[in-house]
Amino acid sequence: MTTDTGILILVWLAYFAVHSVLASLMVKRFVAGHWPHAMPWYRLFFNSLAVLLLAVPLWLTLHGQAVSLWQWRGPWQWLSGLLSVVALTGLVFSLRYYDGQEFIGLRQLHKRLMAVEDQEHFQLSPLHRYVRHPWYFLALVLIWTRDMDSLWLVSATMMSLYFIVGSRLEEQKLIEYHGDVYRRYRQQVPALFPLPWRHLSRAGEQALRHGTHET
Repeated sequence: MTTDTGILILVWLAYFAVHSVLASLMVKRFVAGHWPHAMPWYRLFFNSLAVLLLAVPLWLTLHGQAVSLWQWRGPWQWLSGLLSVVALTGLVFSLRYYDGQEFIGLRQLHKRLMAVEDQEHFQLSPLHRYVRHPWYFLALVLIWTRDMDSLWLVSATMMSLYFIVGSRLEEQKLIEYHGDVYRRYRQQVPALFPLPWRHLSRAGEQALRHGTHET
């Protein structure tokens, strides 16, 4: 392991630790209990800090001393490019099903919301019928369709592991927010990778929304 590789791993671990701690309900409730007037700013602060800190491991990945491992050439280059375009299209398409102002934190600030919990109701985009975390899945496609060197391999591996761990931490909060509805959703739809034989039908989606069982 080179020095650059070791530093990169430590930086990713530090980033993930800070991100997970600040995203936890425990920390949010602590802030709400001690500094309630800071809560309208919390989501905006959290997102801004996440983007700012993310620049550090990405800079190390792109500017460190790396060894080329493989490059997509010929038909594989076309395939990786196509998969990247599909993933980016999926990300853009899915944005219409999210409350962008709440996701960023502007709605909380504008309305001076002090609640710890997210304000959005349980809702599903078409992609959520096939995978519970479509953004994570599409991000994984983008990550692993790049030309690979030793540092990008480290970052790709670390990000992939965090998506797995982070999705589980996120789902603990979603269960607390949405209860049995989300538990039933988890039973029907895979977490990160779509499976052709396991997805939510439109009738099943409507049943979840209305708190009934699919017939």
